[in-house]
Formats: sequence, C-alpha cells, structure tokens
Amino acid sequence: MALNFLSPAEIKAISFLDSTKSNHLPKLPGRLGLRKDCGGRRIQCSVQNQNKPPPAWPGRAFPEPGRKTWDGPKPISIVGSTGSIGTQTLDIVTENPDKFTVVALAAGSNVTLLADQVRRFKPQLVAVRNESLVDELKEALADLEEKPEIIPGEQGVIEVARHPDAVSVVTGIVGCAGLKPTVACNRSWKRYMLGQ
Repeated sequence: MALNFLSPAEIKAISFLDSTKSNHLPKLPGRLGLRKDCGGRRIQCSVQNQNKPPPAWPGRAFPEPGRKTWDGPKPISIVGSTGSIGTQTLDIVTENPDKFTVVALAAGSNVTLLADQVRRFKPQLVAVRNESLVDELKEALADLEEKPEIIPGEQGVIEVARHPDAVSVVTGIVGCAGLKPTVACNRSWKRYMLGQ
C-alpha cells in the first residue's frame, strides 16, 4: 500500500477543529487527516486537495466475465411500488423509457394504484402482500389483454425480488417486512437499491 501525500501546491485549504465537549469528531473532507489529544481537548486537522479527483468511469470500468448483459432498457423489479420510494422510482422509469423497463411490481394494499401501475408499465409479474385483495386486483385488471402473473402474500413479494429477468431490484418496503425480499434478491445475485 502506498501513501500519497499532497505537495504544498496541491493544498487548497487547511481546517482545524477544536472539540472539548465531544469524544466524536466529524470526518472532514480531504486526503490527509491528523488528530491529537491535548489533555481532554481533541484537535483535528484536515487538508483538502485543490485538484479534483480523476473521473471514476472513463476507461476504467470493464464488465465482469460471465456477467449477464442485456440489449435495450435495463429490466428492473420494484418492491413497494405504491409507496413513496416506488412511485418516485416509477417516475424515473417514465422519464427514461430508453434506460429502464419494469418486469415485476410488488405492493402492500393499495390495489387501485397498483392496477394503474400495471396498466402503465405492463410488468410480467405482480404481487400484492395483502392476500385478501387479490380478487380485487384481478377484477381491476380484467379488461387487460395481456395479464401479468399475480402471486399473493409474502411469497409473491419475494418472487418479485428474485424475478429471473430483473437485473436490478429497488426495495422500498420499510422495516422487517422488507428483509426477506432483500435477502432473496441478494441470494439471486441481483443488484439491489434500498430505500428506507
């Protein structure tokens, strides 16, 4: 491991922080940080580089051998599609139809909004966590020519998370309810985005 120290010409600013009341010092931006304990007073020094770091991607990102690739828009699944995270994700999909396509949706109990989302995004698989609302969802989608597969309950939400065509999964279910779908997604070797 090599340490790169800044030359005086590269230094943009030097910041000192004196904290006498807290044992926790905030992390300041910069490459070089020094801390000293002076009899109960903690002093931290941070040095910032005036040159911005090089771009992360150009010429540096290479696909992993054997990694699944796709042509056209990236297929995604959304767990919690009727919540704020899910609806905002679908707004992004709407604004970028050339970049994303929805293959599966899962919701808790907002069947009306879920039915609208199914009509608009035409997923292959839909799950509703509240099993008593499956008939209501089927009735709301009765006039569709191409109906998605509907799986009720927690198992349906898990199946949405590990849908075989999805490359990435957005999980927007808060708390313990979102744990099993996230674990299923992880075990399927999918990229997942957590919104909590």
